[in-house]
Amino acid sequence: MNTSNIELSPVAIKCIEQLISSFKSLLIVALILIFIGIGFRDPWPADEPRFALIAKEMVETGHWFFPARAQELYPDKPPIFMWSIALFYWITGSLRVSFLLPSASAGLLTLFLVYDIAKRLWDKKVGIAAGWLLLFSFQFLLQTKTAQVDALVCAFITIGCYGILRFCLVDGLYRWYALAWFFMGIGVITKGVGFLPLLMLIPYAALRLMSPERNKITKCHWSAWAAGPLIMLFAIGLWVLPMLLIVNASDNAAYELYRDNILFRQTVTRYADSWHHLKPAWYYIVSVIPLFWLPLSLTIPWLVKPWIEAINRLDGRIVLPIGWVLLVILFFSASPGKRGVYILPALPMLALAIAPYYHLLLQSKTLKNILLGLSFFLAGGLIIVSVLGLVDFQVLSKLTQKLDIEPWFLFLGIGLCSIIGIFILKGFSTWVAWPIFFSALWIGYSTYGYHLRNDISTPKNIYIKAQEMIDRDSHIALIDFSEQFILFSPYPIVHFGYNTLLEEQLAAAYQWQRLEKQYILIEDIQIYKACFQLEKAIDLGFAHRRHWVLLPTSAKKTNCDYQESNLPVYRYNSSM
Repeated sequence: MNTSNIELSPVAIKCIEQLISSFKSLLIVALILIFIGIGFRDPWPADEPRFALIAKEMVETGHWFFPARAQELYPDKPPIFMWSIALFYWITGSLRVSFLLPSASAGLLTLFLVYDIAKRLWDKKVGIAAGWLLLFSFQFLLQTKTAQVDALVCAFITIGCYGILRFCLVDGLYRWYALAWFFMGIGVITKGVGFLPLLMLIPYAALRLMSPERNKITKCHWSAWAAGPLIMLFAIGLWVLPMLLIVNASDNAAYELYRDNILFRQTVTRYADSWHHLKPAWYYIVSVIPLFWLPLSLTIPWLVKPWIEAINRLDGRIVLPIGWVLLVILFFSASPGKRGVYILPALPMLALAIAPYYHLLLQSKTLKNILLGLSFFLAGGLIIVSVLGLVDFQVLSKLTQKLDIEPWFLFLGIGLCSIIGIFILKGFSTWVAWPIFFSALWIGYSTYGYHLRNDISTPKNIYIKAQEMIDRDSHIALIDFSEQFILFSPYPIVHFGYNTLLEEQLAAAYQWQRLEKQYILIEDIQIYKACFQLEKAIDLGFAHRRHWVLLPTSAKKTNCDYQESNLPVYRYNSSM
């Protein structure tokens, strides 16, 4: 693609060069976009209430080693991410503030690491360009503003990649190699895929074979290379070994199930024989990368040729990150279970591989117009949808009734701010179109959007209704619940196991409910009418698009056919 005849105005060049060369600008914008909205909302389903509840319970009970949700052990994830939320909760005393801080901090660290390694491999301008590319990538910012484990494990994986790149291509200091393997281990006990940086050694080995002297910055004995996996095992052992010792000494079946689940079912079995999120092999290429990696995914057609040229020159600065990105995508594509967020750790290295070609990309009028058109299309689309919503367009009116939210002023504000900002700054450069739209989108959503969505994303409304109906010292049993019903409850809670069959939960609740101030919180359609009188249920309204009721003791029928239940009864009394 010949773009050499396209000229930029001197003002545009100066503006872009100043922006690219300013780390302070990158840092300030990153702090605003990543941290704005913290403290403005509560944890939202599906995963955030679970992690927030576990972290809160750790601080309240002092039981930090084994994650538990209302006393029941949680074996789906190691405790590292929950520990990070718990630490911030212990420091701040505010769950609203603390639950988003680990992901935000991890995102900022990832951004700095990409900037720093790009600066060392090329120069400061390339480092700044890499930082901007990553910051304005949709999936990256989405995960830094979400309380899920993925942003944290992405940071640990990026540390691993940073260490390998710095050891192999920058200075050859062994401490970076050791650091990489140590944080691979920490990544493994955060989320099993933390070992992924070791795949970067495959393209590095290929470079060494094809050009032994040219790529020989490292000068260590083979035994030093072999020590890497031992360092990773040491880091993994910091949590796994004490866990195994405690489980073996406990003689507790629940702990043994926790051990087996966390070590096998959630790792090897989940990868090789996934039981959910089943997608075809091409899922990431077709459905994730084109959208969630915007705008980086749009630059790839312009970079195929220079990347191939760099690979032919055996330029390790391109071969290692690009080779690793491809191996990561291949690794996750080979598993039947796929989620878009799984390939997030590859995004920082893609930004690193794109950054040295920012001058080439800036010369492409076609790419500039695509980004400008996309920004106008999205901003204009939000304006059109908001206007139609404000005039009660039938389809949108039905949608707002279903979702119980009217985001029209939010959409209108984002769209207008984007278009006005683009028109004001287009005299400097139309390259600012995507950053302006992207910033307006996330600032608007992280403030007014959080306000709009928060009430419908928590069950607070049904508990407010319950407080009007029952005494504060009442106890509530949860049936077929999600963690937010524990997290936001002002009442002492009991439950009978998160994954217990509905019929068994109902039988256990029927047996538990004996006193006047004991209630069962259940969706109305799940009531077993042979054992409970629906007409005596207390209507609490809707939460999460489900109709909830409280069953008092008086709703029980004496001729119920439930068998005696031996399920454990888990209890939790929130200090919120």
